[in-house]
Amino acid sequence: MKKTPSKKLPIKVQAKQEHEVLVYPMRINKYLALKGHSTRRGADELIDKHRVLINGRIAVLGDKVNETDKVEVKSGKKGTERLYFAYNKPRGVITHSPGESETDIRESVPELADKGVFPIGRLDKDSHGLIILTNDGRITDRLLNPAAEHDKEYTVKTKYPMRDSFRTHMEAGVDIEGYVTKPAKVKILGEKSFSITLTEGKKHQVRRMVVAMHNEVEDLKRSRVLNIKLGKLHAGAFRPIEGEELKEFLQLLGL
Repeated sequence: MKKTPSKKLPIKVQAKQEHEVLVYPMRINKYLALKGHSTRRGADELIDKHRVLINGRIAVLGDKVNETDKVEVKSGKKGTERLYFAYNKPRGVITHSPGESETDIRESVPELADKGVFPIGRLDKDSHGLIILTNDGRITDRLLNPAAEHDKEYTVKTKYPMRDSFRTHMEAGVDIEGYVTKPAKVKILGEKSFSITLTEGKKHQVRRMVVAMHNEVEDLKRSRVLNIKLGKLHAGAFRPIEGEELKEFLQLLGL
């Protein structure tokens, strides 16, 4: 008798552009958000405080910039202290500009509202875990630039038991809508859980990789960025990054 082929779970991944294209001219707040200085709302606040310059001129709300324009963001008061925090983002909090009925990341940490900090990188609304908050714009590109290949570690729970070949394929690289992911490190933690360390950050990458392996993500937590670990930090809580931990972090970024 012929064996009945096993059914595969349907793969429902919509092709999405990985990074928003910079189309000029564009509004200054969008430009600053895409460049990682802050959210769009945060950019508007920087403009209101006269801390944004376009070709040496103080920017105003609604200004647009071209690719050849020189945009500067002043740090504020002379000698402003650079601040760094590890924050455990809860589910439901977003790290980009919020829409209606959405909770902005800064609203969830009101104690830091007047510190001028912003999130480095994104963690989707349904995921939770480590986000680095800082007022140091220097580290944005150094940490997020794909060419840098900095480690980010995630702990994942899947909806279904993983196949025997799951680890091998995930580590070697998975085809997600025509893009093959870079080699990764995977540790199987249980029948439906694993940790993965990536050196890149495509949009919803871990979720899309799991779907490509005929499974689904039930829970996704980021537990480490370079040497900064989430540890036992409670959801919604934050702690300063300082001392030797900060020194090592900045060294890894070349600062």
